[in-house]
Amino acid sequence: MADLASRITKPDDKTPAAVVAETKPNVADADAPVDGANGSGLIEPVYDVEVKLSDLQADADSPLFSVSSFEELGLPKAINDGLLAMNFKKPSKIQERALPLMLSNPPCNMIAQSQSGTGKTAAFVLTVLSRVDLSQPTQPQALLLAPSRELARQIQGVIQTIGQFCENLIVEAAIPGSISRETGVKASVVVGTPGTVIDLIKRRQFDASKLKVLVIDEADNMLDQQGLGEQCVRVKHVIPKAIQILLFSATFPEKVMRYAETFAPKANQMKLRHQELTVKGISQMYMDCPDEQKKYEILCKLYGLMTIGSSVIFVRTRESANEIQKRMEADGHKVSVLHGAYDGANRDALLDDFRSGRSKVLITTNVLARGIDVSSVSMVINYDIPMKGPGEREPDAETYLHRIGRTGRFGRVGVSISFVHDRRSYEALSQIANYYTIDLVQLKPDDWDFTEKKVQDVIKSSRAQAEYNPAAVKA
Repeated sequence: MADLASRITKPDDKTPAAVVAETKPNVADADAPVDGANGSGLIEPVYDVEVKLSDLQADADSPLFSVSSFEELGLPKAINDGLLAMNFKKPSKIQERALPLMLSNPPCNMIAQSQSGTGKTAAFVLTVLSRVDLSQPTQPQALLLAPSRELARQIQGVIQTIGQFCENLIVEAAIPGSISRETGVKASVVVGTPGTVIDLIKRRQFDASKLKVLVIDEADNMLDQQGLGEQCVRVKHVIPKAIQILLFSATFPEKVMRYAETFAPKANQMKLRHQELTVKGISQMYMDCPDEQKKYEILCKLYGLMTIGSSVIFVRTRESANEIQKRMEADGHKVSVLHGAYDGANRDALLDDFRSGRSKVLITTNVLARGIDVSSVSMVINYDIPMKGPGEREPDAETYLHRIGRTGRFGRVGVSISFVHDRRSYEALSQIANYYTIDLVQLKPDDWDFTEKKVQDVIKSSRAQAEYNPAAVKA
């Protein structure tokens, strides 16, 4: 069967340079240490951190500019003990540059953009724990906002782990159904979704008057999406004006960055160039499907590879997720589904099953595209290419990056496979690949031995290699 690129006639009759067969995927540096060996608890790709300092701190020689150890930050012993318990012996590159600025006094705002697995969550958690007065354990002093209950719960867990030796630390999740109406919020650190937080404040069940720090994770989505963006603005209007604002995300499109700069005025900024954003431990591939009907059959053929570790299948709609689950189970495959139509308790249970390995293949919408860390995920499948805009006609490069970031976490090896079946899906993936300068490896459904070997070669390798050459994998 001719591949999709040859079936589509283009003006210059050329396949885009970033979408070609027999190319090298983006994988991690072969000289990277094994998990935790660099002392930060992370395997880090080679990249430069760009720092743009606010006018008040535009001195690169300042002691606030960078550190090489957590000890230099002067953190309380209880927090340092928590870092050691997590095997974080030295800061990651992002933490080296971000923490001195975020911990400075008087507090300064920060807009930070860095890829998944670089330690950004720990960076803002350390700032939060450093700002909280634990002699007032039930007075809310730090608020962290996330786009989903799953991510809020995950951040809550990180705070509790790093802060496990901090006496009187109380962390609550302000998500639907979690806060007692009788007591309201009784914690020094609150992690929640913006709609629930606003609701609690309006009902006088959340005293926001003493908040010192506001953190917004996945800030590009939180500030850009109409509903969440409006809710975040409403939260900002009811909290103290003299508050430290920290905005974090793996991506910051230009228009969102402009808005972020007004949301967090006079902020220090930290970012990676977009060409450096693609996750280095992930071999990014695409499957040339003959048509829409064949997509499902090819998905089922991949099932055996999906269960080597754990896998996430991203689809466009809840209806598609439910339908694929129904068909796959009827065909004898064990899969689960998680999307926004499920109530909170069911979503928590489904994600717990997936984290524990009781469930190996999870079909979901973009509800899990952002921030969720499940270390065993070895494969992500874009069953539908992410799209945005009116009529979903514009490729969504940011969501693509967030989706594939669910695998290859913290330097582990992972595979992403994007399905294309017509001109629209091919051109959308082509634009995403060109935007990030990705070398996509082509998989052909009529050469299954070759496809299976190529995918297994990545998943079963003990760690990412700098030069993974598909041509070396024999058919």
